[in-house]
Amino acid sequence: MTNFFKNLFKLKSNPVLYEGDRHVVSDPTRCVQCGICGYNCPVGIPVRDYARIGKMVNDPNCVQCGQCIEACPRGTLRWDTHLILPELDLLEEEDLNS
Repeated sequence: MTNFFKNLFKLKSNPVLYEGDRHVVSDPTRCVQCGICGYNCPVGIPVRDYARIGKMVNDPNCVQCGQCIEACPRGTLRWDTHLILPELDLLEEEDLNS
């Protein structure tokens, strides 16, 4: 079955390795939830679940190989190098009025 997808989507057998702190991000408007990205993840991250809601893949098991990006037939996934800032708690309205 693996060769079927490799031939169908012309996947490269060797992953492209990237240096630095990059993360996979998606455009949820392009995702059709086909699951090919997660199927091609060598560590089994459910990339589709991140892609369909537009969330950055922040799974600590991600090896940044780029196979999910290469495999996506719709160009939904891409690398992003923006700094990751900690999430801030939203201030309640009464805190803003003080």
